[in-house]
Amino acid sequence: MAQKITLKQTLLSFIGSCCLISPATSHAQDDTILPNLPAPIQNLANDGAQIRFLGKDHGVDGWIAIKNGQEQFFYVLPNDGGFISGILFDEKGKAVTVNQVSRLRSQNGGEILDVLTTDAPKEKITELTAAEKYEFKTPSEQLFSDVESSNWISIGQAGTPVFYSFIDPQCGHCHSMMRGLKDHIKSGKVQVRLIPVGLREETRAQAAFLLATPAPEQVWWRHMSGDESALPAKKDLNQQGVQKNMSIMQSWKLDATPFLVYRAKNNKIKMVRGEPTDIGALIEDLGVRN
Repeated sequence: MAQKITLKQTLLSFIGSCCLISPATSHAQDDTILPNLPAPIQNLANDGAQIRFLGKDHGVDGWIAIKNGQEQFFYVLPNDGGFISGILFDEKGKAVTVNQVSRLRSQNGGEILDVLTTDAPKEKITELTAAEKYEFKTPSEQLFSDVESSNWISIGQAGTPVFYSFIDPQCGHCHSMMRGLKDHIKSGKVQVRLIPVGLREETRAQAAFLLATPAPEQVWWRHMSGDESALPAKKDLNQQGVQKNMSIMQSWKLDATPFLVYRAKNNKIKMVRGEPTDIGALIEDLGVRN
């Protein structure tokens, strides 16, 4: 059942207002009233996803949700008759969703869609249930479970051995670590799942943008190369995903960035506080073959 929610109660507090255009009338809609937001979409927002209203086309209200670098599209049927997820096509087989994204990108509030691609391969993200989280018998396994369920972005090829690392976007040691790992990442040997946090207000906003963008790896390397426009500090973005990451750090008393967590080749959970001193040994401990 759709949940009756007003703009001021939900979206305005974490994504800011944006001008919504109806293609049928070419007039700006009243952005003080938004359609009903189904509870499942609200749950995504509560978990740190960025939500934008795509407008109403062909009689259905469209929404985009972006979380962990992945975008999902939702269409709510008339009279709150349920909703569907996927790409909307018109009667001629043209993708209406593509036009909606282009329209939103050109409007205020659409900046996070600047690098959006609808055909990029997506890695499936599986989250553990609450019951599964507490099946583990050791603190190290519980920590690893919490880290896996954090809000992270993937740098590198799917299916390769994984490091998790808490990072602050402006942390010099984090940048140095990633430069040391870059060749291993680019050669397809390892994958680094960055868990963005913010030790200052500005970097929290940048961390939220990194979680929101549908092309996080591209944005991260641009940021690493010195492109100051790659990670804007947009304060109107939902920061709940970043706050969740920071809560995990605080609950486990992790007090530095970078902070790496990984499952070694002997199946033990290992942690590295600060910048690794020997990248080669770290790669070998992960079980990567040269």
